[in-house]
Amino acid sequence: MSEVEARKPQESLQERLAQVVELLHQYRFVEGPAHDEQVVQPDEALHEEGLSELRRRLDELHPADIAFILEALPLHERLTVWSLVKTERDGDILLEVSDSVRETLIADMDDQEILAVAGQLDADELADLAPDLPRDVVHELMEALDAQQRERVRSALSYEEDQVGALMDFEMVTIRDDVTLEVVLRYLRRLKELPGHTDKLFVVDYDGILKGVLPVKRLLVNDPEKQVAEVMANDPVAFHPDNDAYEAAQAFERYDLISAPVVDKNGKLIGRLTIDEMVDLIREESESEVLNMAGLREDEDVFASVWKSVGNRWTWLATNLVTAFVASRVIGLFEGSIEKLVALAALMPIVAGIGGNSGNQTITMIVRAIALGQLNASSTMRLLRKELGVALFNGLIWGGVIGLIAYYLYNSWSLGVVMTAAMTLNLLLAAFMGVLIPMTLQRFGRDPAMGSSVLITAMTDSGGFFIFLGLATMFLL
Repeated sequence: MSEVEARKPQESLQERLAQVVELLHQYRFVEGPAHDEQVVQPDEALHEEGLSELRRRLDELHPADIAFILEALPLHERLTVWSLVKTERDGDILLEVSDSVRETLIADMDDQEILAVAGQLDADELADLAPDLPRDVVHELMEALDAQQRERVRSALSYEEDQVGALMDFEMVTIRDDVTLEVVLRYLRRLKELPGHTDKLFVVDYDGILKGVLPVKRLLVNDPEKQVAEVMANDPVAFHPDNDAYEAAQAFERYDLISAPVVDKNGKLIGRLTIDEMVDLIREESESEVLNMAGLREDEDVFASVWKSVGNRWTWLATNLVTAFVASRVIGLFEGSIEKLVALAALMPIVAGIGGNSGNQTITMIVRAIALGQLNASSTMRLLRKELGVALFNGLIWGGVIGLIAYYLYNSWSLGVVMTAAMTLNLLLAAFMGVLIPMTLQRFGRDPAMGSSVLITAMTDSGGFFIFLGLATMFLL
C-alpha cells in the first residue's frame, strides 16, 4: 500500500481542506501584488516551492475530495486551485462537484480545454456533463464521437434527469449461457480491466435479449466445467429506461444491489445502473428536499454572487412576507382585546410557535412517507386520523402545562383554560395542514416538500393568533 493510500483513512475531509487552504494562502502570499508594501516578495525558488507543494498535495487527493475542497472555497481561491489540478483529472472532478460549482469551473475554461476534458469521458459521463456545456462545444464533441458513442450519448440525453435512462451507463460485460465457466474466466482474463462495480455479468442471447445474470461470486466458486445456464440467476432485478430513478434507488437499497440491468420494452439489454449513481441520486434528493422545504428553488453555491443568491431566494421570501402581513392583520383585528388584557400579547407567540413546530414535524413525516412510496389513497385518511389523534393528545398535555403556567403567572384560571384550548386547537390545525399541504402539492404534480415549511408556519401563525385571541375575546372580556 502506498503512503497516500495509507494516509487517507486517517485524515478527515476537513483536515485535507485545511491543509490545502494553508498551502493556498502561502501561494497567495507568494503571488502578492508587487505594489503592496506589506507583502514581502520572496525569491523565485520559494515561489516554485510553494506552487509545487500545493500541486503535489492536490495530486494526492481523490477527485471527490478535490470536488469537496472546491465547493468549500470562495470563487477566487476555487479558480486558483482549479488551475493547479492536472488536466487529465478535470473530467472526474467536474462530475463530482455540484451543478452550481461546476458552472463556475466551466466558465473559467476555454472551448479547447473543455473539448480536451470531455473527450476523455465515457458516453454516460458525457451525457451527465453535456447540459452544462456550451452548445457549440457539445455539437463539436458529438461530431468527434464514433457512431456507437454518439448514439449512446443521444440515448441518455433523450430521457428526463429523474428517469433511469439518464443515469444508466453502457460499460458492462455480456456473455452467452451456452458456454462453460472456464470459457468465461478465460474471456475475462483477456480484458484489460473490468468496468467499475462489476459484481455480475449479464447473460444475453444472440439478439441481445437479457436471459439472466451471472454473479461473480458464483463464477468463482462453481466447477469451471459447468455451463453458465446452470449457474446463472434467471430472475434478476431489472429496470426500464423510463422508470423513475428514485424508485430504482429505493430498489437498490431494498435488495442490496451493486449493479442492475436496464432493458428496453422488448427485453433487450441496453445498459446498467450502478450503486455509485444511486448513492449520488439519494444524496441529491435529500439535499433538494431540505432546500425545497426552506423555499430554495435550486442548489445554491454557498459563495455565489449576491444577485444570484437573491434570485434564488426571493420567491418564498415574498410569499413569507405576504403571510406575515396576513398574520399581523389577524392580530390587528383584536387590538382592543390586547389593550384590555396585555397578557395576551405575551402568550400568543407560544401558541403559534408550538403549532409551527408540530406542523413541521407532521410535514417531515408525510414528505418522507411520500418519498418512500408508503402513502396511497386508501391510507391517507387513516394517516390523517392518526396525526389528529397525536395532535389532540399533545395539545391536551402540553396545553395543560402552559395553561397551569398562565394561571400561576396571571392568577386567572379562565386564562389558563383558554390557553389550553387554543394550544389544542392550533395543534389540530397544524396536523390537518401538515397532511393536506404535501398531499395537495403531490396531487398537482409538484414536489411535496416545495415551500412546505413556509406554508405550514404561515397557517399555524395566522390560525394560532386567530384561535387564541378569538377565544380570549369571547370568554375573558
